[in-house]
Amino acid sequence: MLRLGIPVVGVTDLPRAVAFWTAALNLTVTEEWASDTWRTLVHADGSGHALGLLRSESPAEPRPRLHLDLYTDTAEEQRAEVRRLIGLGARTVDWDLYPPDPDFVVLADPDDNIFCVVDLSHAPSGGARPAP
Repeated sequence: MLRLGIPVVGVTDLPRAVAFWTAALNLTVTEEWASDTWRTLVHADGSGHALGLLRSESPAEPRPRLHLDLYTDTAEEQRAEVRRLIGLGARTVDWDLYPPDPDFVVLADPDDNIFCVVDLSHAPSGGARPAP
């Protein structure tokens, strides 16, 4: 039976990406499948795989069709997390596709991969958490 694995992010600098994403999401790097071109990140609580990092020579897409959404529960938490992620090496993105009253902030990781920080209390679902 086919099942979904983990999201994989293409990066040009594997050690830098490991440092960013482990700090950003409280993940741990594991030696599972480790190579010069791959790192697997797992949840620090041992609950399983979280993210794959794959060395890539191609540039990040400025408007990717697939990206990560990172959730916060409040606008205050969203602002704090955006500041923290920028402190870790993310950057704000001049995003011209924001709706009039966005519930998300667009950032890029140190490899210019786009991701969003979403305030669930402001989301169209009215703060209801997505189903697991």
